[in-house]
Amino acid sequence: MSVTPARAASFDRRLIPPMLLGAMLNPINSSIIAVSLIPIGMAFGAPPAETTWLVSALYLATAVGQPLFGKLVDAFGPRPLYLIGSAMVGVAGVMGMFAPSLGVLIAARVLLGFGTCAGYPASMHLIRRENRRTGQDSPQVVLTLLALSSQTVMAIGPTLGGLLMALGGWRATFAINVPLAVACLVIGSRRLPRREASATRPAVHIDVVGILAFAAVVVPLMIFLIDIRPDRWYLPVIAGLAAVGFGIRELRAAEPFIDLRVLAGNPPLVLTYLRALLTATVSYGLLYGFTQWLEDGRQLAPTPAGLALLPLSGMAIVISLITGRRQAVRAKLMVGAIAQLIACAVMIMLGGGTPYWLLLVVTAVAGVSQGLTGLANQNAVYYQADPRRIASSAGLMRTFVYLGSMVASAAQGAFLKPRADSASMHELATFMIIFAALFLILSITDRSLRRIGADNCPAPAAQPESRSSTTNEGNN
Repeated sequence: MSVTPARAASFDRRLIPPMLLGAMLNPINSSIIAVSLIPIGMAFGAPPAETTWLVSALYLATAVGQPLFGKLVDAFGPRPLYLIGSAMVGVAGVMGMFAPSLGVLIAARVLLGFGTCAGYPASMHLIRRENRRTGQDSPQVVLTLLALSSQTVMAIGPTLGGLLMALGGWRATFAINVPLAVACLVIGSRRLPRREASATRPAVHIDVVGILAFAAVVVPLMIFLIDIRPDRWYLPVIAGLAAVGFGIRELRAAEPFIDLRVLAGNPPLVLTYLRALLTATVSYGLLYGFTQWLEDGRQLAPTPAGLALLPLSGMAIVISLITGRRQAVRAKLMVGAIAQLIACAVMIMLGGGTPYWLLLVVTAVAGVSQGLTGLANQNAVYYQADPRRIASSAGLMRTFVYLGSMVASAAQGAFLKPRADSASMHELATFMIIFAALFLILSITDRSLRRIGADNCPAPAAQPESRSSTTNEGNN
């Protein structure tokens, strides 16, 4: 008689396929275009300064869209936002397939960025929902698989992009989103739970002014980081003034877009966001900077350049699967930071005549870090965030990830001009070492991480939730 209740209270594994498929759309699209920027520029006669907007446009849309979609998921439930986002991804894929100009292609990337924002917050919301429904912590393997699909899979992007380039040219890197979107729509409509009607559910208030103020902070700052120039001094000034206005607005709002009071009272979560920014700076600097050097400095074609990054994704997946069953957040972060330092140090030793096997060593070491840090940061947010705001908290972490990617983009623009030769790549690697060292220091000194790594770490369900908040999220 004890077997039946245990089965009834287990995690609903039918949710896993839509969770993983939706969460992978954003990281795949953030990196798949790395090896196709040069061919796209040749197709439209556009210089690198213009094609780089294909990367930056998705970053900008994602940085604003992740916390926005997270807030909407917390308010309306995961199903409608998941399906809307999937449909946007499909439309963006079609736009990219038939884009007649670079401008249309950039617009497709913006739409793609917003559409891919729903999957990860929706997945984190579903995990927390199952935690409430079963009264048990979700299986660690579910969090591990989600980390693989939402962050680690990013490393597969350049390799997949190279293969698609060989099969159908750069338009194939957009076309792949059409079948992925269809799969998300079909599986999501069949398996994602519907919200039950409730006469007592309070009205949902969306802080439109707060959302616009947040965008006014992020967009000028990220545009400045894309191409740092003295004549753009006004952009960080605008971002700073907007940040002051955003802070005043959110502290006064009854239902703020981002509750600054909650963040101020949760220093461990803020430190996790900072670590996400630091590690993303190094990861994206290696992913794009190293890839550019492979094609420019090492003179590799797009396909072999993409294949050179295959050990990164392979090692990241293996490491995540091996270590995923243990929380050990602090240990994973420390080892991941050390792996980043080693990878960057080896990059300084590379040159035009470096044998191909040594390139694979660099990406394999980087894969160790990718597999550990993505999983550790996600688990830290899961245990540190307010359960009632898990989707918006997860979305905000992704915003910090993309802020880090923009810092990496700015560093690439500063160090890899006029071309990505070996000397320029060595300067970029030195810059990345500084961020990896800061990441290691922050991981060592944060004592709050020890509670997450302990075997007796309390389950998230032990945290209290008000009745009204639970109702607002919806019972399924």
